[in-house]
Amino acid sequence: MIQTLVRAPQGRAHRLLWGDAVKTVLILVLAGTLLGIVIASLVVPPALAWYTAPGGLPAGAQIQALVQIPEVIRYSTGKLLRGQMIGGAIGAVLGLVIGILMMRKSTTRPLPPATTGAPSV
Repeated sequence: MIQTLVRAPQGRAHRLLWGDAVKTVLILVLAGTLLGIVIASLVVPPALAWYTAPGGLPAGAQIQALVQIPEVIRYSTGKLLRGQMIGGAIGAVLGLVIGILMMRKSTTRPLPPATTGAPSV
């Protein structure tokens, strides 16, 4: 059924077409991953600073707290790496979807018009 709707190339041309398509999709997935990591690296630190800042203090009030620096560093580094991992995964999925959509557009060909009736002389 599918072969009647879309004419698929055969032999070496078919392998070359699919090799190029897979390469394009893979490049888009990797580019999306890198872009997601870069965006997460820019977004996560300000979001983390906002999330951990105390609220409801009068202006100029000092916060009295004892902080264990190694624990704070572990916490913030872990959150940054987790954000980068999530951003990379989202970018990879978006790159995959874009690559598949591009591949589908380039491989589908319109059907020739159907001939009905007797041939004209």
